[in-house]
Amino acid sequence: METKTIDLENAAKTLKLLGDKTRLTILGMIKGGECCVCEFVEVLQMSQPSISQHLRKLRDAGLVKERRRGQWVFYSLNEAHETYSIIEQVLNQIPDQKDKLRALEEAGLRIQCDI
Repeated sequence: METKTIDLENAAKTLKLLGDKTRLTILGMIKGGECCVCEFVEVLQMSQPSISQHLRKLRDAGLVKERRRGQWVFYSLNEAHETYSIIEQVLNQIPDQKDKLRALEEAGLRIQCDI
């Protein structure tokens, strides 16, 4: 498999974003699919504005995609981003965040904002 070179500035920007525990947790949660803002709020026990600020940084950098459904916004990893290979490698080295989503589901709180 051929390794693609990533622009140094983009790599540094991505690594800086990944250096925050909250953003790293968010990316880990959406590694296997999409999540709604309300799910991040519940799992991370943070305010919606605080979560939205982290998501805005990830979205502005192009690391996540958003999909609107009614008043709710769902986020997923942008696998087409130039630095996705870096993100993927980092996420493969940290504990799986799916247990957080399973706990949310067991508590009946998974996608509570679904319409």
